[in-house]
Amino acid sequence: MLPNVKAVLSIPTVTAMVADRIYAFDDKPQDVGGPYITWFSPGDQPYVHLSGAPVSDFTSIQIDCYGIDQSIVDRLAGAVRSALDSARKVNRLIVNTREPDTKLYRIGFEADFIENR
Repeated sequence: MLPNVKAVLSIPTVTAMVADRIYAFDDKPQDVGGPYITWFSPGDQPYVHLSGAPVSDFTSIQIDCYGIDQSIVDRLAGAVRSALDSARKVNRLIVNTREPDTKLYRIGFEADFIENR
């Protein structure tokens, strides 16, 4: 089961910039205006221990912030990092680029969610 990423990111400083434009990667409409956030899970695994069956899952989530203005994307990424920190999710910056096809700026994080089953 995937964690509720949208709930973690839906804090006032984030939603003030993106409103409800926080999408699971496959759910983003083609013509959405920016800025916006997408997320997906590149993988997960059971959080195993020797005393019994796993009771939680360790899920990596990639979260990408997009926009047409670098300064807005920088502020959005800061708000996303604050949301992850407040939710006690370990996170790290993994990409900071401008997409060659769309010309959108992109800052991406990977965050670790350990959730009970």
